[in-house]
Amino acid sequence: MERRVCHPSLSSEVIEARAYQLEATDEALSGSMMLVLPTAAGKTVVAWMVIADRIASTDGWILMVAPTVALVEQHLRGIEPVLSDSEVVNPISITGQNVVKKRVGMWGSSRLVIATPQVVRNDVLRGVLDLSECSLLVVDEGHHATGDHAMAQVGDLYLSQASQPLVLATTASPGSKTEQVEEVCSRLGIGRIHLRTGGEVMLAKHLAGLEIHEVKVRVPDQIRKLAEPLVMWQSGIVDREKRLGRYVMPGNISHAGLSNAMERAQTAISRGESSAYQSVSQIATAMRLHHLINHLLCQGVAASSESLERMSRGEQSGTKSTRNFLRDPRVSSLRRSLFEMGEVHTKVGAVRRLVLERLRRDIDSRVIIFATYRDTVAAVEKSLKGIEGARPVQFVGQSSREGRDGLSAKQQVERLDEFRSGTANVLVATSVGEEGLDIPSADLVIFYEPVPSEIRTIQRRGRTGRHREGEVVVLIAEDTRDEGARAAAERREEFMQRAVHRVRRKLPRSPHVDLSNLGAFEVRDGDS
Repeated sequence: MERRVCHPSLSSEVIEARAYQLEATDEALSGSMMLVLPTAAGKTVVAWMVIADRIASTDGWILMVAPTVALVEQHLRGIEPVLSDSEVVNPISITGQNVVKKRVGMWGSSRLVIATPQVVRNDVLRGVLDLSECSLLVVDEGHHATGDHAMAQVGDLYLSQASQPLVLATTASPGSKTEQVEEVCSRLGIGRIHLRTGGEVMLAKHLAGLEIHEVKVRVPDQIRKLAEPLVMWQSGIVDREKRLGRYVMPGNISHAGLSNAMERAQTAISRGESSAYQSVSQIATAMRLHHLINHLLCQGVAASSESLERMSRGEQSGTKSTRNFLRDPRVSSLRRSLFEMGEVHTKVGAVRRLVLERLRRDIDSRVIIFATYRDTVAAVEKSLKGIEGARPVQFVGQSSREGRDGLSAKQQVERLDEFRSGTANVLVATSVGEEGLDIPSADLVIFYEPVPSEIRTIQRRGRTGRHREGEVVVLIAEDTRDEGARAAAERREEFMQRAVHRVRRKLPRSPHVDLSNLGAFEVRDGDS
């Protein structure tokens, strides 16, 4: 029999009583806190309980910020049935879709506002919004609160204006560097970190199982032959820059090495070395080649062809360097070959096979495929349309990039609704789909390529296993940057745990564990 949480501001018996969530709620009510829980462990439920208690115990209003419009709308839909006095609290969402003139009247009309951080920042700076009476700031995906990100700026503004600030930041992936975690804590005024891992007994029984498999695919000889002239061209440039002392990083040619070489060349120009101008031009070409080579080897024919076509018609198409690059015989020959060639990359075939196997096993399955590039998303979606039972749909960001339109916030919400309802059963997404979105019944997640970022890896992986057992498949092209990216992500996940522990030891507040802030909460049997 499941036990349920009761509270004057919570609907009766909606929230399952979990000890680790109640402990986190107690600590969050004792002072500003970062909550680090595995994806699908219920960070949002902790936020709901903290919000409910602040509604009941203070006269102020509550602000929750989330990084995307789709997440804002998801949180609004989620919390409305949870609050017992929802009509009185009148939770609302405010995003860039609401024009400034309309937003003036919206602020102050509700005790709970869920918003994008850009809108909050902009309206505070305009004088439209005052945060002095805001009794709680909930920061979803709080790892964003660094640098110039709007979430960090909202933290600065809240701490400077609120009469009695209280912050709850939630994340599954706070970052692998101690300085990054420290900055999040500083910008949000956090004095405690509440950390639980999936291996703890208290959590393990509540988390669905997650199988992670690596599938190594061999890059076809046809594609390697197409890449050979580009590899030789890039190597020639790098060898020259090594002789000049500008490319200095050991090992294989990398984006980081090229970026460092570019910085060195630009520094040489600032010192008056006229020869460095040619280095800047050559290194820029090497960067283009590096991107194109990796596209060919790790993404496929269709994505590479589309990438070159976009380059020819994008914002940079009129520049001399772009024209010269596209006119080079090695590039023009590649474009012709790609145009005439069908998709031969084994990754595309692997995706088709995995989706087909999953749907044959269970026609009601949901599959999410993550790819870094929109070109790849489009190519993969197209390849899946011929599979019986597959109803693929793209999910990309709002911005239009280099000739490819994005989705509006409304379209994003509609496509997620299609996926939830089963109208679509395969979601092919870029990084915009990685974070926070609760997509029930995703039985299989496919990484078209591994990503070196530990934050993005954790977010991608968290899209399955949320409600029932799920499977993650990572596609790795042999002898390519894919292999290094996978290893880098694993190392950074390990570093992340260490970074959080280091920062937690430095924070001035000791953990709060006496449950003294839960006086208004009660745990009852589900049928009582």
